[in-house]
Amino acid sequence: MITKGLDSTFVHYGIRKEDLAILESLSEKHCLDYEWIQEHILRVYHEQKIKDELTDERSLVKLIEKALSTLVVKPCK
Repeated sequence: MITKGLDSTFVHYGIRKEDLAILESLSEKHCLDYEWIQEHILRVYHEQKIKDELTDERSLVKLIEKALSTLVVKPCK
């Protein structure tokens, strides 16, 4: 059965659950805190995109640089 509508993940980040699973896997592989990526990059990116504030590559670079200034690295296993 196919469900219709948007899931809450897409509404909050503009990204499908399947794609978020890939990001979570990559975060784990590279010892990054997945919750940090969601909060400081994906959520902010989605909010700015909705407001048409991401107009060029420079805007995206600023977003990433600001997020990196708060980076939390978790210990690798």
